[in-house]
Amino acid sequence: MTLVTYYLELEKIPLKKQEKIQEIKFFDESALKTILAQPDTSSKLGIRNLFYMILMYDTAARNQEMLDIKLTDIHIIKEGSYVVLTGKGRKMRLVPIMDKTVDHYNKYAKIYHQTSDGDQLLFYIMRKGEKTSMSPDNSEKFIRKYEETARNQNKNVPEKLHPHMFRHSRSMHLYRGGMPLPLLSEWLGHAQIETMLIYANADTTMKKEALEKATSKLSPLFSDEVTINWEDDDEMIKKLYGLV
Repeated sequence: MTLVTYYLELEKIPLKKQEKIQEIKFFDESALKTILAQPDTSSKLGIRNLFYMILMYDTAARNQEMLDIKLTDIHIIKEGSYVVLTGKGRKMRLVPIMDKTVDHYNKYAKIYHQTSDGDQLLFYIMRKGEKTSMSPDNSEKFIRKYEETARNQNKNVPEKLHPHMFRHSRSMHLYRGGMPLPLLSEWLGHAQIETMLIYANADTTMKKEALEKATSKLSPLFSDEVTINWEDDDEMIKKLYGLV
């Protein structure tokens, strides 16, 4: 066989498709502050909804993980309070919570769990005089309601706000705060570290700052005569970091 024949045979082999890294949507801290200011905390429902969003953000829990939390999963201790979350495949993980979250929990529990036993779900609704589990639709509904009012006050509040966006936002804030991806992966209950690339891929702003800090001030890149082509080019920044 000639080289041309080999070449033609090789061309018949389909190229492996490059998997696209999933894009994520998240909000910044100013948007979070606006969202959390929406519930009417003079009402029982407002206190519940506020605590739900605070706990969901603090723990970066999935919506179903939130709905599965029982009172026995909440551990308030002096050494450091934490929540036990049960994720996919019934895999459990311990997630620390902040003191402010504990304060909101105590206020919530005083209203909703005065006579509850440990097996009671943390979040529930009343139906025909009996406590029953909340559905994902319950939480999605009041979060969408708060989005409408919050966006009128702060345009950084994203459209189509949904529970999972709290998880993504907390993850991005922790990543930007310096939490290594392996630790963040454990925090979120991901089985594979590769899943975390969505956060590294999303945060091109942090990468641009890192590139600028890593470049010497004597570099011609900082000359007025040279245009820094990658400065506002997210795709180029991703390529420099090997993310695409």
